[in-house]
Amino acid sequence: MLRLPVYLDNNATTCCDPRVVEAMLPYFSQHYGNAASHTHSFGWMAEEAVDIARKQVASLIHADATEIVFTSGATESDNLAIKGVFENYAAKGNHIVTVATEHKAVLDSCRHIEKKGGSVTYLQVNSDGLIDLDELKKNILPSTVLIAVMYANNETGVIQPIQAISAIAREAGVLFFCDAAQAVGKINVDVINDGIDLLSISAHKMYGPKGVGVLYVSRKKPRVTLTAQMDGGGHERNKRSGTLNVPAIVGFGKACELCEKEMPDESKRLEAMRNRLEKVLIDQTDATVNGNLQHRLPHVTNLSFKGTTANNIMMRINSKLAVSSGSACTSALPEPSYVLKAMCLDDALANASLRFALGRFTTDEEIDFAIQEISNTVKMLREDF
Repeated sequence: MLRLPVYLDNNATTCCDPRVVEAMLPYFSQHYGNAASHTHSFGWMAEEAVDIARKQVASLIHADATEIVFTSGATESDNLAIKGVFENYAAKGNHIVTVATEHKAVLDSCRHIEKKGGSVTYLQVNSDGLIDLDELKKNILPSTVLIAVMYANNETGVIQPIQAISAIAREAGVLFFCDAAQAVGKINVDVINDGIDLLSISAHKMYGPKGVGVLYVSRKKPRVTLTAQMDGGGHERNKRSGTLNVPAIVGFGKACELCEKEMPDESKRLEAMRNRLEKVLIDQTDATVNGNLQHRLPHVTNLSFKGTTANNIMMRINSKLAVSSGSACTSALPEPSYVLKAMCLDDALANASLRFALGRFTTDEEIDFAIQEISNTVKMLREDF
């Protein structure tokens, strides 16, 4: 039986997988020790659980467990990577290269750097959401210490040419940081083959709990060092102080283990459903797809419905269907999506765009329902318009 509202906003957050919840439960009331307590079995058990989770996360991204730093989420990881590199490599330079379509956690961290006297170049994207590699090369300066480019965009699902970017960074002797919160667990992310020096992840984007994330920090070729942004105890190899959230970390590890096992089949299933949703809505409503069609995540589509607005559509369907008009972090803002504007969409089309993000628990029945609701609503609004 179909349960309403149907949830198609999995880029904002995902349902915590019941298997993840089951793994976490004992660490709330039975094995509740502090992982930094080294004098008794409660602490030892907590530390062992964290070590297992660290290996599970590392395995998913093909890293070493010693390169995994637990944080409160990708936002903190983004802040630690950008500010930590800027402060630690100040003797080399003070310039960062990033992209205008990055997540706000990256953009706002870069603006903080500018207030501290740093210099930031914001690369523009082409109409399909991809950066111009020649423009990247042109904007690397002798003072550049970091290139920050997200793996896959949270609004459009567009995947940047990560290996090509990392090769440019390597040749220039510049560190490469990648916000991969939307990509990890959805597609294969290999920090070694991709040439990534720092990478941020958030558990709640991949069927884990909220409030826990990771920053991958390379320890070899290159060995990256950071200035900590949180002091008090020297946890996580002095990179992020604070008592570890053991239940959430255990859940994160389990979520990574499940993604590693199920991702290949899951991605194929979601891509097929996404393509069907997209094709039928294009046929029935003359919608247009925003973003590159070849280089994108398998579960996401961003569609513009000319002749109406996303807000009007959502007002009509919000009791039946959960979708979004952009990032959850900017959903309260009345302005058009800055990502779509950067892709040269005019205000009318940007304001008429909806993001559909399918997930592990999305069914074909729900896709059928979404197609019908969106198609009928768009046609009705256009008649009124």
